[in-house]
Amino acid sequence: MKKSSSFVVITVLVILVGISIYIFRSKSVLSTVDGDERNFSYKDTASITRIFIADKDGHKVDLKRTNKAWVVNDKYDCRNDAILNLLELIKQVEVKMPAPKNLRKSILKYMSTQALKVEIYKGDELVKQFYVGHETEDSGGSYMLLTDVATGKNFKDPYACFIPGFNGYLLPRFITNENEWRDRIVMNFTPPELKQITFKNLNAPDSSFTIELINANSFKLKDNVGKEISFNDAAMRQYLVYLQNVSYEVLLTGKNKKLQDSLIRVRPFVSIFVTTKNNKTETFNFYRKQFLGDINPEHGVTYDYDPDRMYLSFSDDKEWALVQYFVFGKLLVNSNYFTAADPVKK
Repeated sequence: MKKSSSFVVITVLVILVGISIYIFRSKSVLSTVDGDERNFSYKDTASITRIFIADKDGHKVDLKRTNKAWVVNDKYDCRNDAILNLLELIKQVEVKMPAPKNLRKSILKYMSTQALKVEIYKGDELVKQFYVGHETEDSGGSYMLLTDVATGKNFKDPYACFIPGFNGYLLPRFITNENEWRDRIVMNFTPPELKQITFKNLNAPDSSFTIELINANSFKLKDNVGKEISFNDAAMRQYLVYLQNVSYEVLLTGKNKKLQDSLIRVRPFVSIFVTTKNNKTETFNFYRKQFLGDINPEHGVTYDYDPDRMYLSFSDDKEWALVQYFVFGKLLVNSNYFTAADPVKK
């Protein structure tokens, strides 16, 4: 009788242990799957070599890390602020909560037609893929859906994602317009790489001049007819510094062909030709911008041209931009600038 009772007890215990093990393993599997489908961030952003972003309208950008900088579509250097914002998001994005059950179907439907697709690579390895949808109801984040890169299949549930400490939706950081990724620096020359700078004022030819760089510390200044003139060394060095890290405000290329065509038909008021040591010359043509405002309330005058902005063409008139006098005006001087007793600081 006693042997029979012990057998029953042992059998029950074995069954209970088996059930416990089964439940524990099941929960572990479910927990792992749940964790995988919520793991949107990729912490080791220093190892990321490529980010591909595409929208449903066919716009796409392929961002690649090079030894020099990040480049977009193998054409242009990327804006540092834009790439840093994107990498910050990739590193810090977290799940705030699952998509509300009553909205899940509509969110997935919207994402199937509107969401951006993002692929992140480490070398040739796809390490993360997800979709970015519209903003959450509280505007504190965006809905995102992760892909299992091992199987290539999307997880079933979208999540409301956010960046801790940042209140706003995430979609604007995933730019699919190539031009919006471009570095806005249009001039960046240092004396060691320069051979000659020719400034032509087409409205006042007497104000034109040429700077010849014998080396990074020795220069010649010539007037509009090629006559060598004396100059203030500090003013000359200051002007050469002005040629570094000069950026446009807005890229117009491709946005307004009618405007570009009309500008090409008129003469620029200033042209600057920059020749480097390898005898490559880049031309920068400046055009007046029509003043569209009313009579200035402060001064009571109507300007002939926009006093704040002008147009610039570069890359053999293939590129056009809107630029500010505040940024480029310091380059638009005459030969008297160099003969002043002290450098003219602007």
